[in-house]
Amino acid sequence: MKLLQNRPLARPAAPPAPPDPPPRPLAEPAPAAARPLPSPRVATRAQRIALFAGLAGAVLLGLWLFSPILTPFVLAGVIAYFLDPVAGRLNRIGVPRSLAALLLVLGMVAMALLALLLLYPLLIAQVTVLLQRLPSYVLGVGQAMRDALVALSERVPDVFDQRLQDLAVGQAGAIISWIGTSLARLIGGGVALFNVFTLVTVTPVVAFYLLRDWPRMLLRMDAWLPRRSAATLRQLARDTDRLLSAWLRGQLLCCALLAVYYAAALSAIGLELGLTVGLMSGILSFIPYIGSITGMITALGLALAQFGTWNGLLVVLAVFVTGQVVEGYIIYPRLLGDRVELHAVWVIFALFAGGVAFGFLGVLLAVPIAAVAGVIARYWLRRYLESPLYLDPPRTGL
Repeated sequence: MKLLQNRPLARPAAPPAPPDPPPRPLAEPAPAAARPLPSPRVATRAQRIALFAGLAGAVLLGLWLFSPILTPFVLAGVIAYFLDPVAGRLNRIGVPRSLAALLLVLGMVAMALLALLLLYPLLIAQVTVLLQRLPSYVLGVGQAMRDALVALSERVPDVFDQRLQDLAVGQAGAIISWIGTSLARLIGGGVALFNVFTLVTVTPVVAFYLLRDWPRMLLRMDAWLPRRSAATLRQLARDTDRLLSAWLRGQLLCCALLAVYYAAALSAIGLELGLTVGLMSGILSFIPYIGSITGMITALGLALAQFGTWNGLLVVLAVFVTGQVVEGYIIYPRLLGDRVELHAVWVIFALFAGGVAFGFLGVLLAVPIAAVAGVIARYWLRRYLESPLYLDPPRTGL
């Protein structure tokens, strides 16, 4: 007990020293709300102009470089665009898109081959008849022209002398000879003009793939649109599609109906080359007014050469006048109506300009380019009419 009293009491253990505080930074970071946000990058006007100019230049350069091989691809694109609504309907009722595209392309190829097998021998036979009858046609037209000039010279003797009569008869014969030879070359060598093997093999394959992937391609192109102008570009694309689809599908159906009518009517009145002239008139009706005028002039010349009477000319003229009335007041309003805003003069200019620039490829591209140009022109016209450039009041004084 004493030992315990003499022992010093144990001192309690000292608490551990607190850790050293972390060194204070020289400057406190600003709160997140107070930090300045990085300014978003905005494309300049020069960059936008450079983008669109570069795209336009790339397209024109591609057309210039690859125009000799682009015809089957553009034709396949036209076929895919034409058949896309039908493929969409088949897909909505449960048919897979690939199967629908395959069936539609095979059906179009079968129809084209059937038409070729049925019509081409008839056209070749008519070319043979034309080449055999061409001298007699020239003589028949010359005799009809001579009789008409003699009748006119009796009424106006001071104007139509003998030399003028001989010149007119010779020129009429030369024109008939040129028309017959050109028609024979067109039918006999027209298929060889376009690379048949390429068109027959490449076009259906490319059309199938384009038709199968059409919705996905549209979605991909929509994703590539610049976000600033995406809404405007979508609206322009919808307007172009509405305009182009109405004109293209309606015009093709109109041409098919006119070709059947002219071929049947001219063959029914006994014109030896009525089938050829009728089909040519219907196909060329794709160019407004040109097909009917060309077919009528050709049919009148052939009727004058074959029949040698003015009654035959009146019957042929009645056929074409009836066709124009039916086209203008029945076929065209029902198939196209007021949906088409492409003026006939603008279409004619576009087709001829495209043909001169790129040949048959330019003809295929002419109407789509004309439709796009028309939609863009109307868009800028609307913006102009809503802008101060148009709405500013006139000056009231100097």
